[in-house]
Amino acid sequence: MEASPAFHRGRIADIAARRIFPGTVEVRDGRIAAVTEDASADEPGFICPGFVDAHVHIESSMLTPPEFARIAVVHGTTGTVSDPHEIANVLGVEGVRYMQKLAAETPCKIHFGIPSCVPATAFETAGAALGPDAVEELCRDPSLLYLSEMMNFPGVIHRDPEVMAKLEIAKRHGKRIDGHAPGLRGENLRAYAAAGIETDHECFRIDEAREKLSLGMKILIREGSAARNFEALWPLLREAPEMCMFCSDDKHPDELIEGHINRLCARAVARGVPLFDVLAAACINPVRHYGLRCGTLRPGDPADFVRLEDLESFRVMETWIDGACVARGGQSQLPKFRSPHANNFRATEKRPDDFAVPAGAGDLRVIEVEDGQLVTGSGTARPLVRGGMAVADPSRDLLKIAVVNRYGDTPPAVAFVRGIGLRAGAIASSVAHDCHNIVAVGADDGDLCRAVNLLVRGRGGIALAGPDGQDDVLPLPVAGLMSDGYAEDVAAGYARLTAKALDLGSALHAPFMTLSFLALLVIPALKLSDRGLFDGEKFAFAPLFAGGGR
Repeated sequence: MEASPAFHRGRIADIAARRIFPGTVEVRDGRIAAVTEDASADEPGFICPGFVDAHVHIESSMLTPPEFARIAVVHGTTGTVSDPHEIANVLGVEGVRYMQKLAAETPCKIHFGIPSCVPATAFETAGAALGPDAVEELCRDPSLLYLSEMMNFPGVIHRDPEVMAKLEIAKRHGKRIDGHAPGLRGENLRAYAAAGIETDHECFRIDEAREKLSLGMKILIREGSAARNFEALWPLLREAPEMCMFCSDDKHPDELIEGHINRLCARAVARGVPLFDVLAAACINPVRHYGLRCGTLRPGDPADFVRLEDLESFRVMETWIDGACVARGGQSQLPKFRSPHANNFRATEKRPDDFAVPAGAGDLRVIEVEDGQLVTGSGTARPLVRGGMAVADPSRDLLKIAVVNRYGDTPPAVAFVRGIGLRAGAIASSVAHDCHNIVAVGADDGDLCRAVNLLVRGRGGIALAGPDGQDDVLPLPVAGLMSDGYAEDVAAGYARLTAKALDLGSALHAPFMTLSFLALLVIPALKLSDRGLFDGEKFAFAPLFAGGGR
């Protein structure tokens, strides 16, 4: 029996016609039956299509899909383009299926892709590998819409056989292909784009983004918890609005509770970007590019829309998905959800001596951190040597960084980092892109070891080892990436640990998010894997001391 129609009245934002008019949205059986102009439809608020995050790793919110969705809908998000790359590095195809199964528990339209780079490089240890056969298997799933970010851009440029095989498989199955090429320019960029790469979310300079646009690549303007590129890239919304989308990439739970794509809309409008270009980037362009199941407020579409308080702040009054209200008045209408566990964690506890670094010849090579950026610099520093060992020197913000293989019992890789700012103690995380080994930074070997062991005992999480044994942990028992609990509790725990890291001296906006990217080898310039210091520009291991071998 057909349900009775529902009528939603207010000022309607017609993005295609670029006009706002008073009217009525008629909904029948979860779909838009009609959109009618009506001068008497004077209910408060502006009705427009729901917002879409065009590239997000849900795992990086530390929430499973139902809990991520429960919070995101409060901010008007009705769909996402989600890369399950993180859990795939831990659990392989099983991890992708795990995320799909949980996403089916929420009405929010989470669209997964097919991880293209598991592992991202051959220079680190992951928990799984997805070769061409696995990509072929996943491409047969029609619900997996695209090949996720092709991070191995050197493999594309030099036509690595396995990389090219994955691209050809995706093309044969009619899948879109996402890119990931920070700083890539010139002839190498042309070769990358010519291989069929269609998007990029890694631009951190506007001239780089313009060059990619000139080659037909669409630009995803990213504002996440660690990488914040909106300020550099927002003028593109004026220059090429049809080629732009918004994304968060990685959004930690405390920030997700505060806002999502709606905040980028407000910032863009405040800078004078035409309203309908902003709404197209947030609501329409991702749906059209990827072929998403999200509605765009046209007759026949799924009834996915939001009612906004105004078109300046983009505060959300209501969110509707398939004709059902999922958020109202800042409160989610979706139920809380506890997720089952899945994990892969075999590391054993370490000793402080495992993090000792014998002094070598010459200066140290140092990873240079910049707040709000995933790219790191490559610097040098005179080592502080005690008892023949190079040790951390917090007085110069020269700290030790370690990456511990979580999939086996091997010695830690140890190097030095500047820019984290800890005066004492250590922080550690098993969220460490992309292989998700344990990454830790500390002011001395004892604290560094203690922070690592907190995660070994709990089989994943984020941890802080404070002075005088004042330790704290946020457990992440789902693949060492996500909590099995509720978003509000995770956000509170994450905020608590962040505050403690700031108290230890870090001036970073999001120290744990920044930490999680220091093992991401495909982002220049200097990073650390579980196998050693890595030069992301030469795409090769680098010696720790400038005057000697590795």
